[in-house]
Amino acid sequence: MEFIVRPDPDDSRLTRDMRGLDQDGKEIGLRVIEERPLTIFLNAQEIVTVMTIRDHPEYLALGYLLNQRMLLPDDEVTAIDYEEDIETIVVRTRRKTNYEKKLRKKTLTSGCAQGTVFGDLMEHIEDIQLPKDAVIKTSWLYSLSHKINTQPSLYLTAGAIHGCVLCEADHPLVYMEDVGRHNAIDKIAGYMFQNGVGAEGKIFYTTGRLTSEMVLKTVQMGIPVLISRSGFTAWGVELARSTGLTLIGRAKGKRFIALAGEERIIFDADAREVADEARRHRRKGSSAA
Repeated sequence: MEFIVRPDPDDSRLTRDMRGLDQDGKEIGLRVIEERPLTIFLNAQEIVTVMTIRDHPEYLALGYLLNQRMLLPDDEVTAIDYEEDIETIVVRTRRKTNYEKKLRKKTLTSGCAQGTVFGDLMEHIEDIQLPKDAVIKTSWLYSLSHKINTQPSLYLTAGAIHGCVLCEADHPLVYMEDVGRHNAIDKIAGYMFQNGVGAEGKIFYTTGRLTSEMVLKTVQMGIPVLISRSGFTAWGVELARSTGLTLIGRAKGKRFIALAGEERIIFDADAREVADEARRHRRKGSSAA
């Protein structure tokens, strides 16, 4: 099974038609991403206001709290109250929570729309070691890149957005988009929590940069492989190496670079065949034109 959840570029709530001028002074129409605030509460405590497209607010709130370790994997969520008109969502748990002290200590990340890491997450992450028996085959990597990059999406429709995809072997399962890559990954974490999906055997794919924040959240979710078509930051690489995360970047066409966890990679595909296949598709496209 592929794409249990995927972007819906035809959802009229997520984009707006706008008029403008192009480089020649001609009037043009353009679909532009809708960006809205969403304030997340945990029980009675206001945690954060994020900028988001708000297509899956429940998953976003749950995933954000999980990836900040404010919501624990064994917590019982008793209710999720989303009030669209006042741009607020409240996650209620049976366990009493008070994170006033933790909220005072925060690290602003390089995430689009400004990501934030609160409290002791940085210290906690050093204690995590990801499973060593996970693998990533190059045939899976090439297949995933093709399936994800040709899937209809908000990015292809309007741009100005990031995508994250939860995968298993060469199957993309859950594809989320948002204005910040940290929102997209949080929505996947929330989906996994809500639907009882485990991290075993999973692979994470993102369109965004492989920064410290993306590494921290992937490790926090227990996923051992992180792939991106974009590049790296040095701190992201250092964190990946210290936690045993396989980090693969610049994955475009037949090319990719691994800077951490290289021992998990099984080279079972011939990159020359991938390149030849890409040329055949281009020739078919030219003939059809």
